[in-house]
Amino acid sequence: MNFRATQAEFRFRFWIIGGIYWLAFGLYGLDHKNVSLAAAQALVSRWPGADSFQVFRYMRAILVAGMLIAVLASFIRSWAGAYIHSAVVHDPTLHSDRLVADGPYRYVRNPLYFGMILLAVGLGAMASRIGFFFLLAGIICFSYRLILREEAELLQSQGESYRKYCEAVPRLLPSLWPRVPAGGRNPNWLDGFAGETFIWGFPVGMVVFVVTQNILHFWIIMGAGFAVYFVQAFLRRRMRAAKA
Repeated sequence: MNFRATQAEFRFRFWIIGGIYWLAFGLYGLDHKNVSLAAAQALVSRWPGADSFQVFRYMRAILVAGMLIAVLASFIRSWAGAYIHSAVVHDPTLHSDRLVADGPYRYVRNPLYFGMILLAVGLGAMASRIGFFFLLAGIICFSYRLILREEAELLQSQGESYRKYCEAVPRLLPSLWPRVPAGGRNPNWLDGFAGETFIWGFPVGMVVFVVTQNILHFWIIMGAGFAVYFVQAFLRRRMRAAKA
């Protein structure tokens, strides 16, 4: 069985990932309990005499942990994006004409997808119990399909150099130390962070929610992040059309 993503899946990956998130959070319709609340209640139940304040305190701690994971995920994606132009990261066309072995690519072959999985873990703290597991399973499976397609294209275009890179650098679980020498590419941090602006909307929204306990504020910030993404996508299309 071929587990690689199809060309259509790669082209519309943004919408598919968005659909996975939409379905995951929509599962509140089946399971009304937040996974962080359920985990907090499970932890507090181990101590006799625990009250609702302790449940709230543990739930808040779990949400803060999710927020920090989302921040880490956003930074990893920005770090990776700084070494390959944001227009390449978000292009619906697969690029396999060059091999990047700098920055996070020295520790893991697919830092963008690793960051996407971490982001699902962090944001999953705000989902229902069923929604959390659906989100994590959906993002991991779809990321793996995308990875297999990209790696097959890179192996075909880069040949032996990419094969040796794959032998040295893990696919998705980062090494604690660099596995290949630096290639000498200089990062463009401004482009890296600007290209991931909408991703940073997730942890920022979580920060505001943890502080205010108002879910509306989270969705407003999320909406603003997606608005920025669509503006950037429009500008990238204009630039590609101008170069054509």
